[in-house]
Amino acid sequence: MPSHSEPPAKAAPPDTKESRFVFKVAIAATMGALAFGYDTGVISGALPFMSAPLEQGGLGLTPVTDGIVTSALVFGAAIGSLMAGTLSDKYGRRTTLMGLSLVFLIGVLGTTFAPSVAIMVAMRFVLGLAVGGASSTVPVFIAEMAGPSRRARLVSQNELMIVSGQLIAYILNAALAHFYGSPDVWRYMLAIAAVPAVLLGLGMLMVPASPRWLASKNRMDDARAVLEQIRSSDKQIERELDEMVKLNEIDRDQAGWSAVLGTPWIRKLLWIGIGLGFVAQFTGVNAFMYFTPIILKSTGLGTNAALTATIGNGVVALIATFIGIWLIGKHGRRPMLMTGLGFVIATQAALGAVLLLMPEGLLKSYAALACILCFLLFMQMLISPVYWLLMSELFPMHVRGVLTGTAVACQWVFNGLVALLFPIAMAHFGSATFFVFAGINVLSLIFVTTCLPETKGKSLEGLETFLEKELGKSN
Repeated sequence: MPSHSEPPAKAAPPDTKESRFVFKVAIAATMGALAFGYDTGVISGALPFMSAPLEQGGLGLTPVTDGIVTSALVFGAAIGSLMAGTLSDKYGRRTTLMGLSLVFLIGVLGTTFAPSVAIMVAMRFVLGLAVGGASSTVPVFIAEMAGPSRRARLVSQNELMIVSGQLIAYILNAALAHFYGSPDVWRYMLAIAAVPAVLLGLGMLMVPASPRWLASKNRMDDARAVLEQIRSSDKQIERELDEMVKLNEIDRDQAGWSAVLGTPWIRKLLWIGIGLGFVAQFTGVNAFMYFTPIILKSTGLGTNAALTATIGNGVVALIATFIGIWLIGKHGRRPMLMTGLGFVIATQAALGAVLLLMPEGLLKSYAALACILCFLLFMQMLISPVYWLLMSELFPMHVRGVLTGTAVACQWVFNGLVALLFPIAMAHFGSATFFVFAGINVLSLIFVTTCLPETKGKSLEGLETFLEKELGKSN
């Protein structure tokens, strides 16, 4: 097995035929992340038009049904993550993503042509199944295709495509609202999501199955054939195949939930994965992505200016993700998360102080916006990419799909709780809400510092052996 120590820094791998092929695989797979981002971002622009009466082209949404329509996707995503995790272990990552592209398309068409609130809620739930399934399957598929030297940056493309999808949604929402004055413009906003759904399906037809999943099914000849396409040397291929064979011998009788419930170190990994979902969501990131206009309007800023600031959120998130992808190849997961949480705590506390102490006016609005954008910069640069990367590499091969699906499903539940509780907290506690977030993030920082092992620089097979040794010490 490979050494557990951190390898010395190496030059970037050459731009070989194999590295270009793996990059194309990542692009094809992250069409699911692009659809994920667009579908979660587009609703902010569609809701105002959907609130118009039926006879005027809307669905007659009320504040209550606004919340139901928005949250239907989130709760669908939680279930989709669980389902896709099990399916991807049984049928493969590639096959699961092909199926999810069809579910995406059904959800998109259903929401686009929905004649009533009930059907809209049902179709948003279906869309959520695909969003959640993609969120748990895409990072795992890319991680299993990439070698150790490329894994961090290629998996981080998943986060880049999510924020790109959100930014595209914000920009197209504004453009369609400006240039197409009809009340049914929301249907066009929702219909555009069909594009990444179709691209995901077509992309999966053009890429091979995961070699690690093939090896887990004892299809070693097929696994070798795939590795020959995506690795640069025979030595590397033989090393990875040997590691896969050894793990198969160890884990052959340990697949499924029996491995989790009966193996203490795997149970610990699952709790760490669930805890990381809490860390990611209780930073409050989606409170800002969903409710920035409400926060800024509370400072006295006008409605149009507050809506324009939402595009600023998307731009900053995209720039920060590019920087994060560069950083993640150079630094460990733990220091990035710990640094990011430190800045998140500071910006949350600063925003609370601005809202509490400054008099209403433009200066207060700009100061609040600056705090929000600084928060998003550090969140998307140092926390979000690391979260998705850890979800792709923490769990053992034979339970990787089911445990990733479970952990990501919990992350979606935490997302829904933040979205549900934030407006209530703002109404009752005002600026103190952000001090509460800061306090929660102090606890998150303690959790990361004391519980999270470092995973940088190891193959997935070597990492599995390392984690079993590290987490099994106290058993």
